[in-house]
Amino acid sequence: MTDTAPIPRPSPRYGEGRQALLEAAVRVVARAGLRGLTYRAVAAEAGVTQGLVAHHFGSREALIHEALLAAGAQSIGSTLTPERNPDVASFLTGFSSFVEETEELQAFQFELVLESRRRAALRDDARALYDIYLEATRASLVSAGVETSETITNLVFAALDGIVIQQLVYGDPARTERTLSELRRVLAQLAVQPPADAG
Repeated sequence: MTDTAPIPRPSPRYGEGRQALLEAAVRVVARAGLRGLTYRAVAAEAGVTQGLVAHHFGSREALIHEALLAAGAQSIGSTLTPERNPDVASFLTGFSSFVEETEELQAFQFELVLESRRRAALRDDARALYDIYLEATRASLVSAGVETSETITNLVFAALDGIVIQQLVYGDPARTERTLSELRRVLAQLAVQPPADAG
């Protein structure tokens, strides 16, 4: 078996097909790049017929678009929500574990973001994904009590983007945790101070 061969998986039950195909697309792109994303490859990965891929998405571009939005939503929902970031001390706790558990999901997003430099058709999707991440970063910073601005939000998101790709390259969650600890220390300097007691 080669590195690009799909892993045999049970066929999805009725009603699970669309989600199974999105997940299969993520795995195919993470493993073989965007050029490897074909109806045949996705169908084989999901254990379904090629016709089911066409039925659910209609085009390769629609599949890419929906898979990218779903990947971003999953990453944000698991890391960058106000509920998960109530203060600076807990900002992005569990982040390195999440990245480790979802390496294919993260690699998929980077593959498409980088490919958008070469393919104008992907550029709007990549920018929309980053805009969603930026808004989620801003909301999480506000929730954590950090005085933020567009520049601070951009800076923190750029740091997180780099932290994820470095974990994919180094495969070292402990390194990620050390970096996040330092990021929290910096963010603590930007935390909004509660007003002094008037009494």
